Amino acid sequence: MSNPYEISDDTPVYVISVAAELSGMHPQTLRSYDRLGLVSPGRSAGRGRGRRYSLRDVLVLREVQRLSQAGVSLPGIKRIMELEDELERYRAALAEMTAEMAQLRTELESTRAVAARLAGLLRSRAAGGTLVPVRDAQAGRPGPAAREATPTAQESAPTAPGPAPAAREPAPDLPAAGTAADPPAESG
Repeated sequence: MSNPYEISDDTPVYVISVAAELSGMHPQTLRSYDRLGLVSPGRSAGRGRGRRYSLRDVLVLREVQRLSQAGVSLPGIKRIMELEDELERYRAALAEMTAEMAQLRTELESTRAVAARLAGLLRSRAAGGTLVPVRDAQAGRPGPAAREATPTAQESAPTAPGPAPAAREPAPDLPAAGTAADPPAESG
């Protein structure tokens, strides 16, 4: 906690007599529940090391009382509470995994879009197009693609005809994203 005076539902603040009154039980019942492990309160610092119950502990005590009045034995109540804790942990893990899956799906779609763009660039290169770098890697300046938008005087001057450009080696045909690499769909 950032503020030492801030209290949460898990802060152990109630002495046993107050917790017993809030839960509608006798203090001796709370002691026996602590020994059985149904509700384990925090301990105060100091010589007495007395029990200190949190608001969450009081709510658990009320649930124990409700289940007990419904005829559930104390070992049964303990098992129910253990299973509820386990269920809560699984729910938290599921929520975390669901969020991670959503993030991975977004990244996958982005990767597929990049792969489709690269496949298109390779197909245009095989058809005689050229790949033009956006930045000149050695000088750190904008490359020819960026300079095309603002031609210089030297670039706009007519040039003498020179030798024909060398023939390019055709690029290998790569499948477009989501085609040949995907397994065939099962018919059902």
